[in-house]
Amino acid sequence: MEVTLNGYYTLILATLVLLLGRVLVKRVKFLEDFNIPEPVAGGLVAAIIVYILNFVWGYSFNFQQDLQTACMLMFFASIGLSADFTRLKAGGTPLLIFTVVVSVFIILQDAVGVAMASALGLDPLLGLVTGSIALTGGHGTAGAWGITLEEQYGVVGATTLGIAVATYGLVAGGIIGGPVARRLINNLGLKPTLANPNPTEVEKLASEQSLYSTKHTENEDRGNKEIFEKPDNIRLITASSTIESLALFAAALAFADVMTLVAKDTWFELPTFVWALAGGVIIRNVLTIVFDFNMFDRAIDVIGNASLSLFLAMALLSLKLWQLTELAGPVLVILLVQTVVMIGYAYLVTFKVMGKDYDAAVLSAGHCGFGMGATPTAIANMQAVTDRYLPSHKAFLIVPMVGAFFVDIVNATVLQIFTKLPFM
Repeated sequence: MEVTLNGYYTLILATLVLLLGRVLVKRVKFLEDFNIPEPVAGGLVAAIIVYILNFVWGYSFNFQQDLQTACMLMFFASIGLSADFTRLKAGGTPLLIFTVVVSVFIILQDAVGVAMASALGLDPLLGLVTGSIALTGGHGTAGAWGITLEEQYGVVGATTLGIAVATYGLVAGGIIGGPVARRLINNLGLKPTLANPNPTEVEKLASEQSLYSTKHTENEDRGNKEIFEKPDNIRLITASSTIESLALFAAALAFADVMTLVAKDTWFELPTFVWALAGGVIIRNVLTIVFDFNMFDRAIDVIGNASLSLFLAMALLSLKLWQLTELAGPVLVILLVQTVVMIGYAYLVTFKVMGKDYDAAVLSAGHCGFGMGATPTAIANMQAVTDRYLPSHKAFLIVPMVGAFFVDIVNATVLQIFTKLPFM
């Protein structure tokens, strides 16, 4: 029996999932110690309940996807609206290095998928599905490439498998990011901060342990520059500033919708969420540079964080775990190997190449998020870490830009090359 829930009930359940996740993270020591994001904690419990209802009584739930998509687009628009050109320029060399690190991992991820699929007697193209198509690419890329593989290459069930693998990656990316960062940070000797430390306490702790590698000039205006790092900090916003900010979000989403239609079937076709981010960047910098408009970053921050949490809650609430149980044994083996590869790469390569410091540990958590799942998962991973330890402006500058702008371009290029190889 299928039960379809409209937007109202979907929103109600999503908020309940978030509240449940908050309670679980606060009361279950394992979840707190391993920095498991609240939406992941609550969403997994909800997904298990949905699975039991399906297994015992045959119920299947369909949730409002448009609302989930809107929250995702709002989140990416908030990143764009928070990114002025001076902040992007501040990424500099680390941004380029991290892009190279991520690009090498995409190649490795596909190589592992193809090699494992061939060794287990599967079509090598299914290795790409269990590689960067669904893991780094996520649900959108999995759906798009699934249709291509079915229609052009005759790979039966590529779309269904891709969605299932992307679902696995979303969960796995949210689970492994926190523990990887926790181990790296513990090796550095950094201890958790107080529940709500004041700036003096944060600076003192960072100075004593020599791990707070961001520049002092960034710390001076932390109250305005922390984007997505401390979602529970007090932000003084008003009804007027909220309406003003929502108007900017509406403009960014309208830009994304128009550009998605204009760019369809052209050489510059991009996912809608990328256009939402780009729209936010354009709107912010045109208003601030050309018209000297004073952006209300705190309101944008609040709306972006709320959208991110709701998106993850609805994504996990929509999980159909029985799809994962129906995966063939070889595919499950590949996914487990890919998870181990992601952990090892983040621990041995991402962390070391990015500087072997606290920022590098937060970047590693973010890499686990979008290397296995999606950029919102990466942000949630980093939020969980920085909430417990220290801010990381460097990580929150680099990961959204690489995860949203560059990953899709690199991934598409790598996949095109792999599909043309003689043994595919």
